[in-house]
Amino acid sequence: MSSTRRRNLVYVLLALAWLMVLGWQTIEHVRVQKAARAELINRAKDISTTVGIVLRSQRRFGGVISKERIESALTGLVRPGELSAVALLNAAGDVVAWAGTNVDLQPRGVAVRPAEHWEQQSVTLVNLVDLGTNVTRDLEGTNPPIVVSFVRPGETNRPPAASPDNERATDHNDGERRSRDNDGERRSRDDDGDRRRGNNNDGDRRWRFGRPPWMSEAEFKSMIERQGVHSFLIVMSTQPVLSAMQQDLWLRGTIGVLATLAVAGLGLAWRNLAKSSDLQIRLVRASELNSHLRELNLAAAGLAHETRNPLNIVRGLAQMISKEETLPAEVRQKTRGIVDETDRVTAQLNEFINYTRPREVRRAAIALGPVVDEVVRALSFDLEEKKIRVETHGTQLVIEADEQLLRQALFNLVLNAVQAVGSSGAIRIAASRSGPEVTLEISDDGPGVPVERRTEIFKPYFTTNEKGTGLGLAVVQQIVLAHGWEIACLANPPHGACFRIHHLKVAHA
Repeated sequence: MSSTRRRNLVYVLLALAWLMVLGWQTIEHVRVQKAARAELINRAKDISTTVGIVLRSQRRFGGVISKERIESALTGLVRPGELSAVALLNAAGDVVAWAGTNVDLQPRGVAVRPAEHWEQQSVTLVNLVDLGTNVTRDLEGTNPPIVVSFVRPGETNRPPAASPDNERATDHNDGERRSRDNDGERRSRDDDGDRRRGNNNDGDRRWRFGRPPWMSEAEFKSMIERQGVHSFLIVMSTQPVLSAMQQDLWLRGTIGVLATLAVAGLGLAWRNLAKSSDLQIRLVRASELNSHLRELNLAAAGLAHETRNPLNIVRGLAQMISKEETLPAEVRQKTRGIVDETDRVTAQLNEFINYTRPREVRRAAIALGPVVDEVVRALSFDLEEKKIRVETHGTQLVIEADEQLLRQALFNLVLNAVQAVGSSGAIRIAASRSGPEVTLEISDDGPGVPVERRTEIFKPYFTTNEKGTGLGLAVVQQIVLAHGWEIACLANPPHGACFRIHHLKVAHA
């Protein structure tokens, strides 16, 4: 498998792992949401059980509960931020009694049947438990319906008058009803006496658990249909659910961000590892190539050295032939050409051998003045021939360098300047100190070096001089780098070139 395919496979696996983590966090968030809702429903069921206990505890004789008393009891259950409202519903779904916020069933879309209606800030729950209050039960049974109605103080045995509808339903027989009420009051007083005496006849049980004797069957059924508690409704605040979801969302979001950062970090780490591996492979190959080139370099240097000896023999023979007076002038001229060509080839071989020679720096305290004077003296013939003026400044400084290598570098730089300038030109050699470092400049007033070639001139065999070999400046750069210095080719206004060597160290006394 290639490195590219392996890298892409790792990226795909990291992306799948990242998607799995995000999917897992999403599933867990949904689970927490369902758990929070289920906990809220269970809390509502507990409240509904409490409401049922309240209803049974508030039940009066005949199953009639005072609306004021039940609403007062329900109000005690209402808590802001938890329980917003409690409402008792009849068989038709109308509100019989309520506590808390106003209960409007139409916008909520709830019905009498068991239902859950979730909104942003609340949840409406209908008929969570069976209260035993279904109006379809036998009215004569032992588990009577619960009726919520208004009861005036001192009239505990009077029938409930909870709504104007009941009053309108009985207005047509008001006289008869008042008569029955008076009879009922007398019978209730007698019954109270009987109960105090321990009497508990069948008529008493019928009145306690069924229709009161002062109420007709139709009136009793109408009252149960309108005021009988069939189911109830609870409005719970969803703030606990929202708070739990928000906290869990922060947690899941943090895990998602950490997973994203981890996957991105692993991806970058794998990318860097892959690049490092490729770089190591390239370095190994480059090392092998360098070893091969080093061997070739040694072989070439040996070949150049061995070639120089035959050239010296050819040069010597050509010189001997040119001195023969018996030879024609044409032959002597050709022999002098052989001498010139062998000198040129020998010079190139010498520079090549010098370029391939390892640079072992032996540092010592070297005075710049004597080295510069020796280089100028070695090139005095060329300087005098072209009438070139040489100026030196600051050469009294003492630096740390290899004297032989420094002399060779200065010789090549000054020779390059001599070849560049014209007749009656000028060459300037200057050194300046800045703290513990020295900067050395060799400048001339020749044509200069174009900007695009100022880095190429240090490459081997690159030259702009027809007679140059292209190795002089390459050797200079080798020597400069071996010392840990830096060299740059700059412009020398108004015209000319300047070779500046940086970071020469001042020798300590």
